[in-house]
Amino acid sequence: MLTSQAHSFAQQSRLAITLAWVAGYTNIVSVLSCGIVVSHVTGAASSLGLHAVRSEWSAALFLLYVLASFFAGAGLSALLTETGRRRGWESIYVLPMAFETLLLSIFAIGVELHDPQSTAAGPSLWVLAGAASAAMGLQNATITSISRGVVRTTHLTGVLTDFGSECARLLMGAAPHHTQNDPDRPSPRRALLLASLLGSFMLGAVLGALAFGAIPRWSMMPPVAFLLWIIWRDITIPICEIDPSHTSEAHRAMSLPESIAVYHVRRDTRKKSRTHRLPDLARWFRRLPPLTRVVILDVGDSPEVCASAAAEIRALLDLARAQGRRLVLAGITPEHYRALRDSAGSGFDPVNVCPDLELAIARGLTLLDEPGAPAPARPQA
Repeated sequence: MLTSQAHSFAQQSRLAITLAWVAGYTNIVSVLSCGIVVSHVTGAASSLGLHAVRSEWSAALFLLYVLASFFAGAGLSALLTETGRRRGWESIYVLPMAFETLLLSIFAIGVELHDPQSTAAGPSLWVLAGAASAAMGLQNATITSISRGVVRTTHLTGVLTDFGSECARLLMGAAPHHTQNDPDRPSPRRALLLASLLGSFMLGAVLGALAFGAIPRWSMMPPVAFLLWIIWRDITIPICEIDPSHTSEAHRAMSLPESIAVYHVRRDTRKKSRTHRLPDLARWFRRLPPLTRVVILDVGDSPEVCASAAAEIRALLDLARAQGRRLVLAGITPEHYRALRDSAGSGFDPVNVCPDLELAIARGLTLLDEPGAPAPARPQA
């Protein structure tokens, strides 16, 4: 769930929505136990200026500490994510989420030891507020990285602003110059995502308030348990690999040109799990050689993975079309063909879905000879 290799818009949306309630939940528990908001730092920055003007240096120093904690959490997320990316880790977002779980666990322990009838003060206030603020900064930075800046989960100002703007554009309709893949085109699913983030955050706040009223000392256990479950799911569900094929019999017999490339989706044989996930197809597709104009993706080893990831296939079809490339799927059974046809949208061309690799290669060669076929890109000097 958290792997960089498996993040379509749908997966990003599910993850962001499920984590938004954690932010709303943590924020309200912090307000009730510490008297301070931690999911965002706008108010803290404003209050810091007020306390500084009044020469209330102790309060100003505490708010500066809260700001620094949020900043440190965001920075830690970037460091962990970039480290995982440079070292080629299979799942580069598990470690940031594990650190968030650790920070929220510290906060949960502090809440458990704290007297729920009073607001935290002294050293306990600094520990509680610092751990919660750092956790929110870390979560916000991690989701921002996963979604490439599309969504955030710990504050609603930007979400509500984007939601209002998106709703207005939907009411006005798309402008004539907007194409289907234009990022500025009004998107109902983006509006739905923003509304869901708003609702999830508010739901978390309600649940947190109810939990703090009913079981104040154990009120932070649900979000901690939820994050542990996410991490466990991410670790236990392996990701398929995509391997190039230069030695298959069909490949050698047909002497394929450089403009056609054949790749195989393979299970991770080191793990016995029946359930697998697709890797980040868009990232893989963007790294293909410039000369590759027709891509044949053989999913014969794990067709059910392809059928259960229609959103990823749809995004890959859109990307191929945007790049002027053609995508041919091989190894698709009739059942999985119907699943793809029903969910892949307008970019789905049934002629480019083949039951076996040899037929897919023949279809790829035909695509090169069709009128209007994409011309090979010139390699960069």
